[in-house]
Amino acid sequence: MVLSFGETPLANALLSAAQLDQPEDRLPLDLAFCPSCSLLQILETVPPERLFRHYYYFSSFSRTVLQQAKQVATRMIQTRNLGPESFVIEIGSNDGYLLQYYRRRGVPVLGVEPAVNVASVAEGERGVRTLCEFFGRELGQRLREQGGLADVFHANNVLAHVADLNGAVAGMRSVLKENGVAVIEVPYVKEMLDRCEFDTIYHEHLCYFSLTALDRLFVRHGLVIENVERLAIHGGSLRLFVAPEKSARRRPEVAALLEEEAVWGVDRLEAYQGFGGRVERVKVRLGELLRELVGQGSRLVAYGAAAKGATLLNYCGIGRDLIEFVVDHTTHKQGHYMPGVHLPIYPPGKLLETMPDYAILLAWNFIDEILEQAAEYRRRGGRFIIPIPEPRVLAR
Repeated sequence: MVLSFGETPLANALLSAAQLDQPEDRLPLDLAFCPSCSLLQILETVPPERLFRHYYYFSSFSRTVLQQAKQVATRMIQTRNLGPESFVIEIGSNDGYLLQYYRRRGVPVLGVEPAVNVASVAEGERGVRTLCEFFGRELGQRLREQGGLADVFHANNVLAHVADLNGAVAGMRSVLKENGVAVIEVPYVKEMLDRCEFDTIYHEHLCYFSLTALDRLFVRHGLVIENVERLAIHGGSLRLFVAPEKSARRRPEVAALLEEEAVWGVDRLEAYQGFGGRVERVKVRLGELLRELVGQGSRLVAYGAAAKGATLLNYCGIGRDLIEFVVDHTTHKQGHYMPGVHLPIYPPGKLLETMPDYAILLAWNFIDEILEQAAEYRRRGGRFIIPIPEPRVLAR
């Protein structure tokens, strides 16, 4: 065991007004380390049907995500010489935010997205062919038998959500051409530890990956990590390029990061043991800051009805006694309430209507984008509180 949040509501289980008086499910949220495979993981697995058949996160509402998606699609089209005879698959394809850029260039695509409401947007609004299913060993084999082998296989921020990791990677191997490549992005556990990003821990995120743990996982299924890149997005991520072992050529960047992880102790419990204490200090300091501001007569709200915001608010005990409401750019979340703390979610325009003194930036992973969106609020004197890695009031 590394850290326990006790029993918490599901982070993306936003509530309607009619549900506020109904009991909410609360489940254990405990973070643990496995010395056998170096994986940091939570211990409670919520059935995926419960978490992902209806989903509130739509990737296309983030300009940052769209920009990065367009860049990587353009890069893969150019470097892999993709065209009408090629084929690209993405699992956890959401609303077609990435595959749309391949489709616009005439590259055939297939998305795999289990959320019914999100998959319908991908097909209806972006023309991205989408299977509304969970990806795993069986689906990968079925696609292979149907001749649907991928030149490029994308899995962006989805492996952490998968209960059967071995099944998902086996399915990936089945559907990947012998000279194909899987492009995989995951939040990086070292950044989570160093920056105390505890709010990224919730029931949807079963695993918190190091390169060492991923390397062991892929090797088990005949896949090799050819290259790795460090990305700033989502508080610090890894982008992996993975290929079948017969065609793979490992670059020195992979060995360098594996060695770096060995130095900081990726496979030793000691590297993780101090995390819980640092998280508790952030909780205490954030609570003290907010109570001090409210005691001075300041009005507080929050920006970003993200799943990480649900973890932070519930773990830190931040509710209506301190915060009036939450604003979020995603229209699908507006009109709902945050789980556990029952704070109402409004459009960002509510900031200018009410002009609270401070807004806690819950979606801190999109800080630049949000600060640009809220430029007028800041110009009028509103200030942001950044909770991670140390609670602080952002300078005007």
